[in-house]
Amino acid sequence: MGPMGRRGAFLLGLLLIVTGPILAQAREDESLSPYFLVEQGDDAAGEGFPLKSTNVTVRISGVIADVLVVQTYRNEGTLPIHARYVFPGSTRASVHGMRIKVGDQMVVAKIKERQQAKREFEQAKAGGKSASLLEQQRPNLFTMSVANILPADQVEVELHYTELLVPEDGVYQFVYPTVAAPRYSHSSQAASPEEDDECPEDSYLPEGEEPPMTFDIKVALSTGLPLRDLRSGSHPIQVDWHGQSQADVSLAGAEFGGNRDFILDYRLAGKEIESGLLMTEGEENFFLLMVEPPERIRIDEIPPREYVFILDVSGSMHGFPLDTAKSVIRDLIGHLRPTDRFNVILFSGGSRVMAPASLPATEESARQAIQMIDREDGGGGTELAQAVATALALPREEKFSRTVVVITDGCISEEKEVFQMIEKNLNQTNFFSFGIGSGVNRYLVEGLARAGMGEPFVVTQPAEAAEAASRFREYIESPLLTNVQVSFRGFDAYDVEPRALPVLFAQRPIILFGKWRGNRAGEIEVTGEGAARRYQRIFRVSDTAGQPANQALRYLWARARVARLHDFNFGEESDDVVKEITALGLSYSLATPYTSFIAVLEKVRNPGGNAKEVDQPSPLPLGMSDGGYGVGPEPELWVILAAAGLLLAALASRGRRARRAARLAP
Repeated sequence: MGPMGRRGAFLLGLLLIVTGPILAQAREDESLSPYFLVEQGDDAAGEGFPLKSTNVTVRISGVIADVLVVQTYRNEGTLPIHARYVFPGSTRASVHGMRIKVGDQMVVAKIKERQQAKREFEQAKAGGKSASLLEQQRPNLFTMSVANILPADQVEVELHYTELLVPEDGVYQFVYPTVAAPRYSHSSQAASPEEDDECPEDSYLPEGEEPPMTFDIKVALSTGLPLRDLRSGSHPIQVDWHGQSQADVSLAGAEFGGNRDFILDYRLAGKEIESGLLMTEGEENFFLLMVEPPERIRIDEIPPREYVFILDVSGSMHGFPLDTAKSVIRDLIGHLRPTDRFNVILFSGGSRVMAPASLPATEESARQAIQMIDREDGGGGTELAQAVATALALPREEKFSRTVVVITDGCISEEKEVFQMIEKNLNQTNFFSFGIGSGVNRYLVEGLARAGMGEPFVVTQPAEAAEAASRFREYIESPLLTNVQVSFRGFDAYDVEPRALPVLFAQRPIILFGKWRGNRAGEIEVTGEGAARRYQRIFRVSDTAGQPANQALRYLWARARVARLHDFNFGEESDDVVKEITALGLSYSLATPYTSFIAVLEKVRNPGGNAKEVDQPSPLPLGMSDGGYGVGPEPELWVILAAAGLLLAALASRGRRARRAARLAP
């Protein structure tokens, strides 16, 4: 290294020394913006990593998945500890049970109003009692807090949830989320899930560091029809068959799998889906109707369409997500018809639009778009709201049906701001979302589609890009049904969810949850307008008997109601809405934004409750780097200028001292 190189290295090192405290202070001031922070604790004693394992047992029967999660915490150190762990969940999950086991003592958790549960937990914590608190922070993000784990304690916390599996184009998919990706926030006050509750910030292991916890999952799959194409694109699996319609699935190999979503795909023989009516009887009676979609229409029946592609080129997309997104958008643009129009909007900290109005889908305009996206490498924050506003403001022609496609990993925190913008400006514009990455924010991806009356889509690795783009293109080319209506004749149904059915685009079934009273009699009719003919299906209620195995319908119905009232409620929540969600959580033993699970062992085990606070760091999502690619807020210009000013001042002061010393030297 020459003199200039050594001097440059010295200046760079000095700049880092000078700017470090300033940047640290800037990040402390933006405490809700995700960045990499690991609270190590006493590593030698083991207090830093109390979570030792996560074991998941899944039973899939028909279209309902029953999931039991066991998290094992162990204090291998010398001090009592309080631990907190931030972890993701499925956006469709109905979390309806929890219990805690310390040694040979087991306590079943109770569902309480959120603030009451928190008060009871803090009282138990201060009183030296072992306790556990499960809180929903966002529809797909939870915190588990465990108090007073004594040295040598092993604590097991069991979570129980249920979810509905909805096939797409004949493919069933079960997803178990394992880690929540860091999310960008442009402000110091990220939207909180509660009026008085800040959403806790997760901390992450440094890139490349071996996770101290283990992860395992086992799935018992049972369907009424023969299975085929059973596979996982996320993990190596071992499959043990029991006949044609039953299989046990487990992880193959010793590789740690808790840094990416576990995804299991399968089909039924003949591409059939389990459509029909499910019912259960009890204090309240519930039903689930799943209606198979009609066949697709011919290409020549599709009207002219305008596509606006909104592509995330922020720092969190660096690497495989952005490379995959480029492949997807090239495929989508390359297959547009000459009668179509399109535009491209790129967004990170700001947004850039390819043309002031959408262009005809010619070879030249396609080449221009591909050159535009190929120049991107990923950097900066994730300002999706500005890009959506730009798309909605584009001029449009009435004869073209507009579809907006958002391609992102969803690493932002202002979800509802975007949802509200889409919902208030629909005006015949459908929104589709395409999530890419090993730690996709499914709440955002699914919420974008639901707000825009479209469909969500997720791809987790590069090998899936080509097939995913092809299927996604088929989904968005044309609607299968419009003006979908459901009628009940002689069947006393009430509290039906959803209240209105959107335009049906993808090869997904129509799904209805509801309650019923009286006799099992009458009919349910589903109608809709297809491109070529009217659609009609009729279901005779008397043909379906209530089954005890369908008791999960009560949780699924309650979760669907909460989703409408809160998760994808695009306006402000009133006091009445908060009361209704709270009542649903308490009545159906359901974790919601306003109800939490609390379990307390009444024995005082740590008098005084003094213990070390530990935040359990999560594994970094597979493929995501901690090298500064936009997972936190970008350093503001004043920070950089201030750091440079301090550096120059330090160098000038050093020069003055040297000259003064030289004058005073004998």
